Amino acid sequence: MKNEKGKKFFILACLSPAVILFTIFMIIPTFNVFKMSLYKWGGYSPDKDFVGLENFKILMTDMKFFRSFQNTVLLIVIVTVITMGFSLIFAAILTREKIIGENFFRIIFYIPNILSVVVIAAIFSAIYDPTNGLLNSTLGFIRLENLQRMWLGDQKIVIFSMAGAMIWQAIGYYMVMYMASMASIPESIYESASLEGASKFNQFFTMTIPLIWENIRTTLTFFIISSINLSFLFVQAMTNGGPDGATEVFLSYMYKQAYTNSSYGYGMAIGVVVFIFSFALSAIVNLATKREPLEY
Repeated sequence: MKNEKGKKFFILACLSPAVILFTIFMIIPTFNVFKMSLYKWGGYSPDKDFVGLENFKILMTDMKFFRSFQNTVLLIVIVTVITMGFSLIFAAILTREKIIGENFFRIIFYIPNILSVVVIAAIFSAIYDPTNGLLNSTLGFIRLENLQRMWLGDQKIVIFSMAGAMIWQAIGYYMVMYMASMASIPESIYESASLEGASKFNQFFTMTIPLIWENIRTTLTFFIISSINLSFLFVQAMTNGGPDGATEVFLSYMYKQAYTNSSYGYGMAIGVVVFIFSFALSAIVNLATKREPLEY
């Protein structure tokens, strides 16, 4: 009996620091976000006016907010689909094919993930430079001057230019994760499939992806949520929401309202919407990707 109590006390002692830190840095700040969304407050004065759901009513008629919402969803879709797709393809190639310098390619692909967002933003800002940038210079060299653009200055394409930087940053990390999962699949399964006449293309879609589906499902949810945070960092480092709000996203618009326009309560209302949107999106993705796991 004493041993049982001692065991419970030991477990409680081990968990309590994490619970305390999680409460202080996650639960309480989240509660304060919901609380402050009900007030009209500039963020600096001691006077706070309780306005109830007024901030949310304003939000529903704010076209700039809806534009930031559209940009966020667009980035999530584009970056997630392309990143996951290329990560799986590169992982399959480096795992299944005999390539000289395989470890070298792993390192090269992973390097962008260890660089800070500021460094990546500087690299791509230089690449997208309309005068001396690598992209326009290359297009000019191969006689495709008609495709040259103001990559960070054209409202129609700037969001796609940002997506390119985000994709480049993330592919290597998820490729390495998928390689670890693919490496655990017995080679005998592929040998049997080859003897049955299945091509490598068919093996990839009918065997590899189903067998690592749980890993794909987990990383997909994680990446979608992290894209909301990453989009803010890239916007701040590359465009600051410009030109004319064309790259404004959820968190950058929230930040400007709360800390630049002295509308802290309104900014927290946007934060509440982001919070609910993130959880709802996670639930939808989990439900949409749920299936019976395959065993081998």
